[in-house]
Amino acid sequence: MAKYKIQNKIRMLRFMNDEMTQQQLADKVDVSRQTIVAIEKGKYSPTLELAFKIAQVFEVPLHEVFSYEPIDKNSK
Repeated sequence: MAKYKIQNKIRMLRFMNDEMTQQQLADKVDVSRQTIVAIEKGKYSPTLELAFKIAQVFEVPLHEVFSYEPIDKNSK
């Protein structure tokens, strides 16, 4: 069975929203900046509730922030 990973576009969305900092986003969704860093880097998968909060901050649907993609076995 193929392995999957949650991908995100948070960094791009922050940039497109007046270059919002990780700290500003963290404050808006009530988590630490380190949590936002980990999510952006793909080291941590957010809860469904947190994912929806992040999407709401950017006023976009959830699927425009997060996607569930197969891991390419040829890349590292």
